[in-house]
Amino acid sequence: MAEMSVDLVAVERLLWSGQASFVSAQTTEGQIGIMPGHEPLLGQLVEGGTVNIVSTDGERIVAAVHGGFFSVTANTVRVLAESAEFAGEVDVEAARKVLADTSATEEQQRAAQARVRAVEQVASA
Repeated sequence: MAEMSVDLVAVERLLWSGQASFVSAQTTEGQIGIMPGHEPLLGQLVEGGTVNIVSTDGERIVAAVHGGFFSVTANTVRVLAESAEFAGEVDVEAARKVLADTSATEEQQRAAQARVRAVEQVASA
């Protein structure tokens, strides 16, 4: 099986690093899927998106990300997010409260939506 090296990094910490067979991310140009051997690429992550990684052992990693960039070479994907958290770390109730709060900023709303979406993606897998 072909594989690539993947790093998922937020400003405050390294979330995940390892070998993967597939990565998908929401970018300013739309959803993108990356497999080993992909053409080199540099992209911007959307505010309030998700990143999905399928490791070479079949584990599915889902993270809510808020802004940042990613770079792709034939054998490497680096996701550099302004902030990110694994779906399992998301406080869904707190995120839903932000979504219901009419005084929340648009940025807070997008971040909360990404958190809820990340949890939903894991639940549907």
